[in-house]
Amino acid sequence: MQNGKKLILAVAAVLITVGALWLTSRSLTPKDATWEDVLAEARSGGYRLMTSEELRDRYQQEVAGLLLVDTRQEWEYRTGRIKGALNFSMEPTGWARWRDAGSLATFLGPDKERLIVFY
Repeated sequence: MQNGKKLILAVAAVLITVGALWLTSRSLTPKDATWEDVLAEARSGGYRLMTSEELRDRYQQEVAGLLLVDTRQEWEYRTGRIKGALNFSMEPTGWARWRDAGSLATFLGPDKERLIVFY
């Protein structure tokens, strides 16, 4: 009877571990995102999209008023970036986004009126 309980606990521990690993490493990136999906997400999230040309024009006019956030990994950021951009790596997993939510708020700061560009 004692061995049966140990076996059940061992199986439960393995299942919980596998489940946790599966949940924390799932990608949140949609399989086949379309431009319409991007537009819908922007509308529902309350942010607007900007073309490369619009960004270039804004950058040339008022670089001090922009917060450019390079969301690539640190090693990619070091290989080249837009001048003045800061790095905040964003992994496409639910666990990473949940874990980094507070860090992102601190990184962005209290100014809610400035233009923030993620790329």
